[in-house]
Amino acid sequence: MTVLNVAAYRFVRIDDAADLAVRLRERLAARGLRGSVLLAPEGINAFLAGEPQALRAAVGELMMDTRFADLSCKWSESSAMPFRKLLVKCKREIIRFDRPEIDPALSRAPSVDPEILKRWIAQGHDDTGRKLALLDTRNQQEVAHGTFTGALTLPIVQFTQFPAAIEAQREALSDKTIVSFCTGGIRCEKAALWMASAGFSNVLQLEGGILGYFEKAGGFGYQGRCFVFDERVSLDAQLQAPDSDAVQGQ
Repeated sequence: MTVLNVAAYRFVRIDDAADLAVRLRERLAARGLRGSVLLAPEGINAFLAGEPQALRAAVGELMMDTRFADLSCKWSESSAMPFRKLLVKCKREIIRFDRPEIDPALSRAPSVDPEILKRWIAQGHDDTGRKLALLDTRNQQEVAHGTFTGALTLPIVQFTQFPAAIEAQREALSDKTIVSFCTGGIRCEKAALWMASAGFSNVLQLEGGILGYFEKAGGFGYQGRCFVFDERVSLDAQLQAPDSDAVQGQ
């Protein structure tokens, strides 16, 4: 059996999160899908899996809502269901940062496409000749599975610790083009916005995160695997996980 998986998010203003959660839970359950959906006033973050046609239909239906028309989706396949149940929750943030002044639903940080970053990594600098600093915004547990070669990693356990940790690197980053990255794009989007507001220069986010990079640029310049938020545990550059990482139970 082939199971289709999607990691999807969008920062957008949502004023009816509680009502939307009820509707989404009913629709997704009716299609036999499992995974998690987080809704907050700032947007949506979803990790879902199921029968391919059912999942694509559910995502297509969601994108008919104009707020989610530009939903960022990363697709992958697995040989078994990687989630045990379906959870749809409302929270204050889709990724906790505790910096309410940072609102990606109002404005996005500048981004770099995976294909362009691949070229920059190969040549060792951006197109203006500025040195490159790849900044991993994930926690230590995730970084242990893999990251870009030479990336700056931080001694953090949770994302709320990012601002204090990156302050210690301010001088070292001052003359570089900084490309922040994370699993799918959510944390690096907030991180890039916060860094710009805190006076860091030349800060970009990797469009689509590591999973987007794997999909569009392969694994060039990346060592190891990418931790994912389901029981596959991690994916390689071909977006594949060992069969043993998937869950076949309830």
